[in-house]
Amino acid sequence: MAAYLLKLLIMLPLVGALAWGALWLGRRAQSGQLAGWMARADAPVAAVRVVDAVPLGIAARLAVVEFDGRTLLIAVTKQGVTPIAAARGAADGA
Repeated sequence: MAAYLLKLLIMLPLVGALAWGALWLGRRAQSGQLAGWMARADAPVAAVRVVDAVPLGIAARLAVVEFDGRTLLIAVTKQGVTPIAAARGAADGA
């Protein structure tokens, strides 16, 4: 009985710490805070950059993205991505 209690006293905090660590890591990954940490130095630069995104409810959002020197307004839903408008000038606002 004493051996069981000793194992329980050792394993219970260990399992609790592992659960807390998994939850912490999951929140960081979901909020995008791990993106810089996980990026490799030799990784290519992304061709698409999200400038801003505005939620339009639970499952939809409007996003402004830069791609190939153009600025695009897109709608993102569960069904897919729909282009709405393209900026007339270059990506630098000219």
